[in-house]
Amino acid sequence: MTLVSLSVKALTVEFSDAGYKVRPLNGLSFDCGDGQLVVLLGPSGCGKTTLLSCLAGLLKPTSGSIWFNDSEVSGLRGPALSAYRRQTVGVVFQAFGLIPSLNALSNVSVRLRRPGVSRSVARERAMALLAQVGLDGLAGHRPGQLSYGQQQKVALARALVYDPPLILVDEPTAHLDFIEVEGILRLLRALAAPGRTVVVATHDQRISRLADKAGREMLISRGAALYGLRLAIRSLGDLPVTKLLPGPRPAAAAGPDTRGTARR
Repeated sequence: MTLVSLSVKALTVEFSDAGYKVRPLNGLSFDCGDGQLVVLLGPSGCGKTTLLSCLAGLLKPTSGSIWFNDSEVSGLRGPALSAYRRQTVGVVFQAFGLIPSLNALSNVSVRLRRPGVSRSVARERAMALLAQVGLDGLAGHRPGQLSYGQQQKVALARALVYDPPLILVDEPTAHLDFIEVEGILRLLRALAAPGRTVVVATHDQRISRLADKAGREMLISRGAALYGLRLAIRSLGDLPVTKLLPGPRPAAAAGPDTRGTARR
């Protein structure tokens, strides 16, 4: 089994918005170890989903680097980037992204439908993954026939198709009731095991208690980083240790004063 490592170095993402320079991420740096559950905890608009998009290889940062094991994700192009997205990282989006006309089994197995993989093999793998998340009894149900929590489990099973060593989950408890939240949290904790790292973006304080490392990227206003990244590193049997890692402040942007206005 290969041990995994994730390293983010001085990551900056900058957008232009109505004449302003907006930096949802500004000089962000952190490291994650093998088997860790890492929680990015912060309010809406602080850059959590932007960071997940960079980690998934869906968004190129303005500067800085992302390393996963020996690969610089931020530098991948063409077939290498496609292979990373397909086999190395599994993403569970907040909106799930399930195909409404397909049942749960087909929503999972469709990711395996490629040359060299038979329909029976794809269905067998998909059914095993649905059983892993506790949905094998609902394999024939379409998304509209499932609760939000059940849809999320289908999306999670789909993300696990290629057994990726990096799992990214965006706001996993946003649409769930209390009982469904507990089930999802148990699944996420179980997935963070040797050979895999799980990164969760959320505003839900309940998730942080499960984390090996919890980060809070505080409010980002247009053109000014008000706080740095705070990491609470937790070891079994130890009390949390909080360490402040400030990032460089961006240059002031031209235009009217917009302090306190957060990027949504």
